[in-house]
Amino acid sequence: MQAWRVHRNGEPGEVMRLEEVERPVPGEGQVPLLVRAANINFPDALLCRGQYQVRPPLPFTPGVEICGETEDGRRVIATPALPHGGLAEYVVADAAALLPAPEALDDAEAAALHIGYQTGWFGLHRRARLQPGETLLVHAAAGGVGSAAVQLGKAAGATVIGVVGGPDKARVARELGCDLVIDRRADEIVGAVKEATGGRGADVVYDPVGGDAFAKSTKCVAFEGRIVVVGFASGAIPTAALNHALVKNYSIMGLHWGLYNTKDPAAVAGCHRELTALAARGAIKPLISERVPMKDAADAVQRVADGITTGRVVVLPEGDAR
Repeated sequence: MQAWRVHRNGEPGEVMRLEEVERPVPGEGQVPLLVRAANINFPDALLCRGQYQVRPPLPFTPGVEICGETEDGRRVIATPALPHGGLAEYVVADAAALLPAPEALDDAEAAALHIGYQTGWFGLHRRARLQPGETLLVHAAAGGVGSAAVQLGKAAGATVIGVVGGPDKARVARELGCDLVIDRRADEIVGAVKEATGGRGADVVYDPVGGDAFAKSTKCVAFEGRIVVVGFASGAIPTAALNHALVKNYSIMGLHWGLYNTKDPAAVAGCHRELTALAARGAIKPLISERVPMKDAADAVQRVADGITTGRVVVLPEGDAR
């Protein structure tokens, strides 16, 4: 089969190689899957760079979520077992963790439903307890993680403010349903949030960026607000001033969604049922900006790493733009 492999750590566009390899053999409790679509995530770039919290042995295949097909023809969502990631024609995955692909979504959309939307759902509902009528501030609102949070926030009845970088991403954020879009390159984030909320600030902040985004969030979070930290796409891990959190009475919440797979897998299954229902009624639908053939996967991972894409970029092993 064909698979993209990484033999040394570095930038995805430099270290990913498309090779002919043997199909991975399932271990105990695992099943083989045909890859129908593989969604590219920022962690795929971190894996290539050797900067992710999980460091598979070299060589390995990146790709942390797919829509696949079982040997008996079922369409499923899965997280492939590394080092045999999803940027390949076949993978193996834990049988107990397979989730049915929603009928309302095509292969590319189903591949992009799992990690980003589960992270958003747990962040907004389980951690931040977002309530109807509250104001949600989403950083990188036009990206893969941010776009999921925007849709989930709107589905929960929140007023959603999206922060983006540039006019093209601002247009995408508006199309996603943001009530207000702030272009961080042209607008002053703190002032715009306070003006939009009558000086109160955002009740919940969803931050996959870190760095300066986090610093600005602490200046425009509401009384008893909650800042949910889900990643550091900026590459800068901020240091929280806990005295500031105390004086302003806000909470800083970390979210590592992957822990729920081991600590509370029933919650993951329950979340998937909620997401499937939301997809069925059209409340959420992954924004697929590009569907690329297998031969272009390395370039696609690099562009996601560089932060120049919107929504989700999905690799289709068969090479057609389904």
